[in-house]
Amino acid sequence: MGKRYDTYSKVNTNWVQELPTDWGFLPLQSQLKERKESNANKKTDFILSLTAAKGVIPYSEKKSGGNKAKEDIGKYNISHEGDLLVNCMNVVAGSSGLSNYYGAISPVYYALYPSYDEINRKYYEYLFRNRFFYESLIGLGNGIMMKKSSTGKLNTVRKRIPMNKLKRVMIPVPPKPEQDQIVCYLDWKTSEIDRFVHQKKKQIKKLEELRKKKIDEIVTFGLDKKVNTKLTKAKWMGEVPTYWTEYRLKNLFREINVRSEQGLEPHLSMSQKKGLVTDDEDIERRLLSESYAGAKICEKDDLVLNRLKAHLGVFALSPIKGIVSPDYTVLRLNDKVIPKYLEYLLKSNACRGELTVRVRGIVEGFWRLYTEDLGAIPICIPSIEEQKDILNEIIVIDGRVDKLIMAVQEELDLIMEYRTKIIADVVTGQIDVRDVVIPEYSRDEDIDADDIEDDEEESEEIVSTDV
Repeated sequence: MGKRYDTYSKVNTNWVQELPTDWGFLPLQSQLKERKESNANKKTDFILSLTAAKGVIPYSEKKSGGNKAKEDIGKYNISHEGDLLVNCMNVVAGSSGLSNYYGAISPVYYALYPSYDEINRKYYEYLFRNRFFYESLIGLGNGIMMKKSSTGKLNTVRKRIPMNKLKRVMIPVPPKPEQDQIVCYLDWKTSEIDRFVHQKKKQIKKLEELRKKKIDEIVTFGLDKKVNTKLTKAKWMGEVPTYWTEYRLKNLFREINVRSEQGLEPHLSMSQKKGLVTDDEDIERRLLSESYAGAKICEKDDLVLNRLKAHLGVFALSPIKGIVSPDYTVLRLNDKVIPKYLEYLLKSNACRGELTVRVRGIVEGFWRLYTEDLGAIPICIPSIEEQKDILNEIIVIDGRVDKLIMAVQEELDLIMEYRTKIIADVVTGQIDVRDVVIPEYSRDEDIDADDIEDDEEESEEIVSTDV
């Protein structure tokens, strides 16, 4: 705990109990106003987007890319450089940030600007991105949002906070010189923390790459490096043991096209990171109006492909009997191959190139991998017994790598907790940083914001409805 202020006054709020005596505690509207400037006359077609990781960026730089249709631009509002953008739908998750651009913004964003000159805008950005503050706003929203966590747990939060409620929220107001010092201090401390986080994320990435490399090696060559080898029509695999058997992929599967009459079976969605994941049945009944009648039925261990993204490794074994999109391909494997072994082999970097050259389509992003093209791929595989040995070795590799990653992740979790706490303590005056001398430092511009925070819009499945 750092140095405290000499005296504090109690405040009536559920996220901070006291503030330094000479600080104000005022409604947000006394410090920030909403900019109400319409883009109805299409003053600009430069669209801005608010992301959890990078803050405000040009819409064209989003991972989803592209730009909005021109006819939509007139429904947008205008944001000026220096405005604090707040997403009224996701402010309770810290979705806010200062803009460095003049541009058009979605109607779900509020553009806030200072009510008077003696305000450091970045202090309020730190305030809005303080987890204790933004979580305190949950009760102000209209409607509900069901958000799946990384563990699959469903969390319910309020959403869509109207400005007439947000503007009355009470916030700490330090004197302007202290706002400036707080910003300088937090810029310095978060720079140090972000550099540490970046290095740890690089360690995890390297461990994942080593895991992938080792698994790719043993599924394409086996465990014994001293065996005699041969070249086959499966040139993408390189040399393989002489006793491995060569097939076309079509000799290992058959396509299944059985449809569900009512769509009542468990619904499975494809995630690039997690494979096929199940919907929560209760949430499905309450929140989803879509009928799954006519969806394709898959059995446990069927190989399911998203034809548009299969060449990118977007395919997976079904964990259960369920239903998937009619646009997916469902393949049932025969007894020549263990499903999990084939999944590893097809997801190897060596096979990725082979899948890419077999897609059809003129425009990238609309390439499709059809069953006959997949089936034409030559492949070499060992006996079932050797496949089992390879899978057992992969379990050992996974255990070793997971243990190393867990140790690094524990360090990351601790430093991110510290990052949250230091911001919360400093913006609320629980730590006095007025006399702290900020050393010279340089913010590492090579650090990718995605390495510091995961972008929720890209990484989580969100199911929402209005009530």
